[in-house]
Amino acid sequence: MTNAESAVAGGVSDDLEERLVEEGEIAGDYLEQFLDILDYDGDIDLDVEGDRAVVAIDGGEDLNKLVGRHGEVLDALQELTRLAVQQSTGGRSRLMLDVAGWRARRRSDLASLGATVARRVQNTGVKEALKPMTPFERKIVHDAVAQVEGVKSESEGEEPNRRVVVLKD
Repeated sequence: MTNAESAVAGGVSDDLEERLVEEGEIAGDYLEQFLDILDYDGDIDLDVEGDRAVVAIDGGEDLNKLVGRHGEVLDALQELTRLAVQQSTGGRSRLMLDVAGWRARRRSDLASLGATVARRVQNTGVKEALKPMTPFERKIVHDAVAQVEGVKSESEGEEPNRRVVVLKD
């Protein structure tokens, strides 16, 4: 079963699935033109995960330049891609873009960090504040902390310095 089929089976309507597939196709066309302008090689993979379109670019050596320091270029490219989709569809997009597997690796690293800090707080009882993160990153950490009994997480501060704090429940 593909992710798109899973999304439908999991309660995502046919209309929503069609809209997300359309978003992915528009984004894929936009990114293909973008890569052509830069003369970068890359394979574009379109998918639907839950209630969002997911576009991944893999394959070329130059792709790390599209990630940038701490994913800053990737975040900007994702916003540009969302705007291209919005311009075409007239609706706001929650599309997720990954380049060279950076976001997937980051997700794994953050989930591991969240679980490790949660276990440490569970054992010591001492709350820990993590470094500032984007909303995407904080959600991953919150989800990982939620899997550990006896601890909880909260977000504190204002953007761009908002951070996750893990404490005893």
